[in-house]
Amino acid sequence: MPTLPPDLRRALFDLPPKEKDQLLARLVAQDAVLTEQLAHRLLEGPDGVADRRAVLRQQVDDPVRGYHQTPNDLLVILRQLQARLAYHTRITDDAFGEVELSLRLLANVFQHQPAVVARLHGPTQPLLQHLVRRTQEALKQANKLHADYHLELAETATAVLGGLYASGAAPLAREAGLPRQWPAG
Repeated sequence: MPTLPPDLRRALFDLPPKEKDQLLARLVAQDAVLTEQLAHRLLEGPDGVADRRAVLRQQVDDPVRGYHQTPNDLLVILRQLQARLAYHTRITDDAFGEVELSLRLLANVFQHQPAVVARLHGPTQPLLQHLVRRTQEALKQANKLHADYHLELAETATAVLGGLYASGAAPLAREAGLPRQWPAG
């Protein structure tokens, strides 16, 4: 981020409060992410993260169910949902929520789409590679969280790993060095 020259910075701070407020409002309005971050922090209150998580939890649970024409259709949905989870974290700094919901999303795939992930062959390979990569990333993020969170995530993480090793992704998971349970031990 570029810094202001000292003389311009001094002049900016010497502006009348009303003019500073107008400049600040115009600058904030130009950045959609900053606007949403401020709205979350200043307007949503203490239940804001929980409410956003609940909405995302419903989005994570719904589209994975049902029939998908091709494995690629499911992969597109997974990528879209993962992008929403990452955006949620960018807005709220809710690292635990992103890991929890990512693992839930992966577990839902193995629970609701066993036929799609059963075999590793041409059409399913990109999907299975994505599942292994996302599992790796989720576990890496989970390891960065405080140890108290590990208890809450352990059951879902172990279910995801069990699903990976019971699916066509097992060779990919072994190649990636993923454990069979989490936390490893």
